[in-house]
Amino acid sequence: MRRERRAGTAVAIGPRIAGGVCACGDRDVRRTRHLANANPAKDEFRHVKFSAAFVSTAEALVYTSGSALRRDVSGPGYWVFAPAQLTTGGIVVINRGFVPEGRQDPATRAVATVTGTADFVGVMRWPESRGVFSAKDDPAHNLWFTRDPAGIATAKGWGEVAPFYVELESPQPSSGLPRAGPLTATLRNEHLQYAITWYGLASVVAVMFAYWLRGRAARAA
Repeated sequence: MRRERRAGTAVAIGPRIAGGVCACGDRDVRRTRHLANANPAKDEFRHVKFSAAFVSTAEALVYTSGSALRRDVSGPGYWVFAPAQLTTGGIVVINRGFVPEGRQDPATRAVATVTGTADFVGVMRWPESRGVFSAKDDPAHNLWFTRDPAGIATAKGWGEVAPFYVELESPQPSSGLPRAGPLTATLRNEHLQYAITWYGLASVVAVMFAYWLRGRAARAA
């Protein structure tokens, strides 16, 4: 059942990710009070384009061990979230992309941020729900474990932000980090991986049991 749900999710989001870019206008991103009208049921994974400028030096690190939607990303590492001021008013949080472990300090990334107003292309996403086993966020060390733009904005003093965030595709920073990139609708087949793992463990146990029986029979003789 879970496998079918995951396959259905991939089918549902595929056309949105692969679809043409929607220029964000009155309905999508005009002013912060209008952003709340965005609907995750129909707008999540929507391809969008808009003009904005990153707020200087503002960023938050969200830990990740990898991504099912980014083939070019393997953890551990961090998503770099940053607020961007729209030219039409309002603030949208942008996931600028991935940085590997050891490169979370902006000083290690040279020229890391697109400066000034620019045209951004990306995909609309909604916040993650905090899981039972999610680690506790650590604002004092600028470290988060769930992608929650409103929660991050509150802790960082960024003001009122859109209820969604944008996964950035372009432009890329000249330094190459954070690494932005397109999402794919192909979700990992964890069931196959689990099956292979458990089959391997069962085989090892069977072999060890056979050796144990052989040793016991030899001692009895």
